[in-house]
Amino acid sequence: MGGSSYLLAIDQGTTSTRAILFDDACTPLGSEQIELPQIYPRDGWVEHDPEEIWRATGAVCRSAIEKANIKASEITAAGITNQRETVVLWDRRNGKPIHNAIVWQDRRTAETCRKLIEGGHEDLVRERTGLLIDPYFSGTKIAWLLDNVDGAREAAESGQLAFGTVDSFLLWRLTGGRVHATDATNASRTLIFNIHTQDWDDELLDLLRIPRGILPEVKDNADDFGVIEAELLGAEIPIAGIAGDQQAATVGQACFEPGMIKSTYGTGCFVVLNTGKTAVESKNRLLTTVAYRLNGKTTYAIEGSIFVAGAAIQWLRDGLKVIGHASESEGLARGLESTEGVYLVPAFIGLGAPHWEPSARAAILGLSFGAGIPHIVRAALESVCYQTRDLMRAMADDGAAAPTALRVDGGMVANDWVVQFLSDVLDLPVERPAVIETTAVGCAFLAGLKTGVYGSLEDISERWKPDRRCEPAMDEETRKRLYAGWLDALRRVRGPSGAG
Repeated sequence: MGGSSYLLAIDQGTTSTRAILFDDACTPLGSEQIELPQIYPRDGWVEHDPEEIWRATGAVCRSAIEKANIKASEITAAGITNQRETVVLWDRRNGKPIHNAIVWQDRRTAETCRKLIEGGHEDLVRERTGLLIDPYFSGTKIAWLLDNVDGAREAAESGQLAFGTVDSFLLWRLTGGRVHATDATNASRTLIFNIHTQDWDDELLDLLRIPRGILPEVKDNADDFGVIEAELLGAEIPIAGIAGDQQAATVGQACFEPGMIKSTYGTGCFVVLNTGKTAVESKNRLLTTVAYRLNGKTTYAIEGSIFVAGAAIQWLRDGLKVIGHASESEGLARGLESTEGVYLVPAFIGLGAPHWEPSARAAILGLSFGAGIPHIVRAALESVCYQTRDLMRAMADDGAAAPTALRVDGGMVANDWVVQFLSDVLDLPVERPAVIETTAVGCAFLAGLKTGVYGSLEDISERWKPDRRCEPAMDEETRKRLYAGWLDALRRVRGPSGAG
């Protein structure tokens, strides 16, 4: 290992906090993960304890470094990747959050969003941010905290509060309160950032009554974000890369050319298509977003967001308790010829792209006396593949060129059956990389890019290695029949407004 550079990736996700230490070949040397408890105060509300996130971050970093058997002083740089759109407000004087973090899945601001749409603001928001008005994004969550936490608005207007997505909160804590910043990808998901001017938008801030003074500085993805304080991990470590999880995965999958596409299967599913220097406006309610910003130059993407992917398997495990571990799902799916007409539409928190129906709710359809737990488990896995096809179809309708392959990552694609079924349903080759946790790889790449470990994006591309490539093996008639059944199930869940 002589002469290697070491890069620490902090991957703070929706259901866990992880750290992975990589060498410059992006081989994982040590990793640690701690599950993050979910807090559900009311139906449709989802929160996290920011202090729990902070404690776990320190613990996983220390453990990953220890497992790699190196010293913190040997680490070249650290990168942060995070669950996007999740909102933290904290007191600048002591770094303490004023409320639990409101998670991206949270729907408490649905009424606020409805009023904004009825007020005719959707075109303005879409034009400036590339986003739709939906509770998913950060802006209305910030407004909710300012309006519902005692004294928050007064404290914000007097300069006492700081806002951040999870990357900003961790950055503040890691640097001992010296740096209040975020990156262009996380900023692009807030509903208050103009993706064309690359600055916070005063008109949108006024619309949501958010004071500019609480906002972080927006930096490139590979940039100087300060240093981790020496007492936290044993030595000062430069923080040189930050990206929201889906954009980090796009970098980790080396999707650097326009037309390249990746799909991440974690808690949700996120398909990101690189559109280069052009911010393509979707006609099919997909999102226009920042893929990455390097050296002040922005690369854009179209993104389709599915709210529930792996979370459906988590529900089968923790809610229904029909499986003991997510890995059991593969054997159950393989044990059946088909679901025999059973479909699970996982609209537990509404439907994301391309439907955007927050009021839709989950359902299992097509049950007969012959259906059992394996049918429901397989239907949950299949639903993720069908939803991916919904997104790919919308991208094609937007004029996107047909991709030559889909690069996939995230915990769910450790399941070989899912990768093959996805290829079958899409009628497209599906490629899985050697390291499927590409969010962590991506933020390590960015940190290495800033610190000279990697010389260029081409240098990073050469390090991307496929582990498995699945070719479609399903006949066209079966593919059409299965997808038609999915569309019928979807129509039933969407109700009268979604019919057709």
